[in-house]
Amino acid sequence: MYTIVDIETTGGKYNEEGITEIAIYRYDGHKVIDQFISLVNPEREIQPFVVNLTGINSNMLRNAPKFYEVAKRIVEITEDTILVAHNAKFDYRILRTEFKRLGFEFKRKTLCTVELSKDLIPDQESYSLGKLTRALGIPIADRHRASGDAFATVKLFQMLLDKDLKKNIIQEAIRQEPKYQLEPKHLDIIESLPSITGVYYMHKADGEIIYIGKSKNIKKRVNQHFTSTTHKSKKIQLQVATVTYESCGSELVALLKESEAIKQNKPIFNRALRRTIFTHALYHFIDEDGYINLKIDKVDGRKSPITTFSNRQSAKSFMFTSVDNYKLCQKLTGLYPTKSNCFNYTIKTCEGACIKEENPEDYNSRVQQLIDKNSFKNQTMVIIDKGRDIDERSAILIQNGIFKGIGFYNLNYQINNLEVLESIITPMENNRDTQHIIKSYLRRNKKLKMIHFDKIGNL
Repeated sequence: MYTIVDIETTGGKYNEEGITEIAIYRYDGHKVIDQFISLVNPEREIQPFVVNLTGINSNMLRNAPKFYEVAKRIVEITEDTILVAHNAKFDYRILRTEFKRLGFEFKRKTLCTVELSKDLIPDQESYSLGKLTRALGIPIADRHRASGDAFATVKLFQMLLDKDLKKNIIQEAIRQEPKYQLEPKHLDIIESLPSITGVYYMHKADGEIIYIGKSKNIKKRVNQHFTSTTHKSKKIQLQVATVTYESCGSELVALLKESEAIKQNKPIFNRALRRTIFTHALYHFIDEDGYINLKIDKVDGRKSPITTFSNRQSAKSFMFTSVDNYKLCQKLTGLYPTKSNCFNYTIKTCEGACIKEENPEDYNSRVQQLIDKNSFKNQTMVIIDKGRDIDERSAILIQNGIFKGIGFYNLNYQINNLEVLESIITPMENNRDTQHIIKSYLRRNKKLKMIHFDKIGNL
């Protein structure tokens, strides 16, 4: 559990500042579950430059509560949480100073979104809250007011959690929260989980991730783990202390995040899933007569496939459909071995490439359409899918045929500039598994929106 904090002060000498406004959002890693926002009478003068910056003046604060009147609420809302702020050293120092004046020692673990951003979103022009959120497409209202800056920090922190592929932030949080280290009942864990599409992480008491999974219904899937009687499930049941999760909205995003997370974290109970998740591929070659032939074969790492499949049967099913859709020859696609014409030529649905009646250029142009449709080679595009909320969408970036990563954006934010898009993307590894996941998902979901860019990043 986290509390995202932003504080506005009077300015002045070090450790003599007073709080003029405070905003605190209690955040469970997915949504805000409580908040406290208040002006505060600092009982001292506000520096003129601060008045110009924030718009908060002494007249506004005359009837505001003094710090001792809001101190109890601050203690309550931040209890058992990690305090998160943009430049956390400043906000935490101000809070500790104010509590020290009351004779109370205020202690909380802290996280700084400036430091996290430098680590997880490197090479930004600036890490000031205003410039960073603008670069990342995070809307920010009431700049230099506590509530606006704190809520923008919530959105930034959510993005940082997404980009933390090794889950260091969450694992550290579990280690620091003793209540999660008690042996919880499995029913309590299940009750805390949502019925949403996403990725879930099973942790031991020390935070170590022992299993990662993906599901369209996280609550139902975890319940299956806890009620299964298989040897692996029983071992997981004995070791699991808590389950955390990431909402993904899109099944494609969940599949990609699961694949990447397993490779990054190497959980002990995910050994089977670390292996390649497909067995067959579609390859092409040009025969001695100039026709492009297609062939289903076992995956060969030395060759570049058009697309890949989980098994031979799904590959053959794809090819039968493609022969119909593109009016291809059964013989030249390996579906009808023969020395003469294919069966489709007999029923007049093949143009005769099998017996050299059709011109190779005409036939090859249709084969090339299939190849272009199912291969990302040299293409730069963004696949748009569901987001985690109704006003959000997910973006999967393919650049020059290479999978670059995924991100989320608000519908009010236009994804029409490749450079801006790259800043919100969480970089992920391009490998045969990710290519297979994306291609097979697109085959099943033909109506997904795709935005194509040219070689220099324009629409």
